[in-house]
Amino acid sequence: MADNVTSLFRTGAHSPSMAALARESGEAGPVDFCIPCNPYFPSPRMMDELTNRLRDIITYYPSSADTITAELCNLLQLPPQCVAMGNGSTELITWIDHLLVRESIAIPVPTFGRWTDQPLETGKRVDMFPLQESNGFALDPAQYIQFIRSRGTRAAVICNPNNPDGGFVPKQTILAFCDALADLDLIVIDESFLEFADAENEPSIVEEAVMRPNVIVLRSLGKNFGLHGVRFGYMVANPGLAGRIRSMLPKWNLNAFAETVVFMLKDYGAEYVESLHMVRRDRLDMARQLSTLPGLTVYPSQGNFLFVRLPVGAEGTVVRDRLLTEHRILVRECGNKIGSSSRFLRLVVRPQTDVRRLVSGLESVLYGTRRGAAVPELSTGTSYSSGTAAVDRLVSSTSGQGYQGIAAAANGMAQQPQPLTAAANGMVGQPQPLTAAANGIPGQPQPLTAAANGMNGMMGQPQQFTAAANGMAGQPQQFAAAANGIPGQPQPLTAAQTRGTTGMPGGLTAVNAQGQPQGFPQPQPQAMPQPVPQPVPQQATGWPNTPPNGAGWPAAAVDRVG
Repeated sequence: MADNVTSLFRTGAHSPSMAALARESGEAGPVDFCIPCNPYFPSPRMMDELTNRLRDIITYYPSSADTITAELCNLLQLPPQCVAMGNGSTELITWIDHLLVRESIAIPVPTFGRWTDQPLETGKRVDMFPLQESNGFALDPAQYIQFIRSRGTRAAVICNPNNPDGGFVPKQTILAFCDALADLDLIVIDESFLEFADAENEPSIVEEAVMRPNVIVLRSLGKNFGLHGVRFGYMVANPGLAGRIRSMLPKWNLNAFAETVVFMLKDYGAEYVESLHMVRRDRLDMARQLSTLPGLTVYPSQGNFLFVRLPVGAEGTVVRDRLLTEHRILVRECGNKIGSSSRFLRLVVRPQTDVRRLVSGLESVLYGTRRGAAVPELSTGTSYSSGTAAVDRLVSSTSGQGYQGIAAAANGMAQQPQPLTAAANGMVGQPQPLTAAANGIPGQPQPLTAAANGMNGMMGQPQQFTAAANGMAGQPQQFAAAANGIPGQPQPLTAAQTRGTTGMPGGLTAVNAQGQPQGFPQPQPQAMPQPVPQPVPQQATGWPNTPPNGAGWPAAAVDRVG
């Protein structure tokens, strides 16, 4: 039974649902440190009301999306023409990609997988800006702008706070970033987890976004309200951008649960604000407790989760599986996030009782009975999630054999482009090296080239990896062979070298207009930031403590819902 449960993690880019785990195990769900939900909302009173209305909710059609959106906008004091509601933020990301991203998009990595996978699936070039482990995965906006300019990218995304590390960028810095890139086709600021931040009183840029021609702010409702299963979120932009997205959404894209919750919110504002206080308090306590574990690194976070690096020798998939099967604890191992590896976990903030259970489970798995002892080598040779989501899906769809043509590549066709194999991330068999473009500079690390540089097949030019090729049905996704194994030729680069490991290249290389590779900007190493306890503001940045009956919220709290 344990093998059946853990096998669920090998079938896709995301963790299995709680329903799938319960079906496979035949038991109640584990303690959930994986799904980033608010554990304190809905309140028991609100949940009782939802339960009492369940029959009507599941029996009848909901109102149209326009009706539900109008009620949300009344609550938020936002003009309805500037808002589009979606069946989860992923629906909105999908339509943003289809309608507004023309050819290329930049995104810091690691981050939420749909921001990398969705554009790749529609043939866009995805320029991935690597966040440096040596800098605590903090985003340097100035270097990000420089990267975008050097690549000629036409759209850019910042997740604030970022998922999975919880990194936060102050409001004025975000606005300066938007102003510096006012000529881009599109800028998206994904504020899905911003409700949990307490670094500033009013960190959202929603009010400013509606005045800018190319800025969209994406907000979540399910995460903040502890209702992931309801699937609802919204975006805010100027009427032109919002209208383009809204015009493509189905009339009934929101379900009756979403409608019921939106119309109930005005009666539960005080309880929602209190739930945010408790999550922020628990985040500080959880960071302190985890920081006591030898060899475990906890990164500063403004989300409702903590990004942690496991001690040397600990393999994340093994730790995850043992926590689940031996301790009934579910965690998010981050090996299939581009820019991360299986040495990292994302742990959702939960109440202190649950955290003590997590710490005890980690002590048992990492150290056995000798807390503080050297960490044993936990890897069993069955790692299957140490690369990108795309490669994980490749392993799944081909039973670890990769694309057709791998056999031909193995038979000495050295001068033909060799397809990327699943083994490139060390998952199956022997790792197949990925080559760099125009490498061969003695003593220099050999970087993997960036996506869609447009140089493939040009005589005399190095063959570049095109991220845009992902998702093109029937077409193998290829890297250049670069004359593997021929003496005196550029030496291939293994996929492991692009995973942000300290001391190795932090991602893909950029290429200029002449096709010459140029390394990503590398931030200067800085001391690793440590979590600093932050006081909870006297008044939360959400609803007022005593919301007026039936009235909208004040403009100062314009978007503190989702």
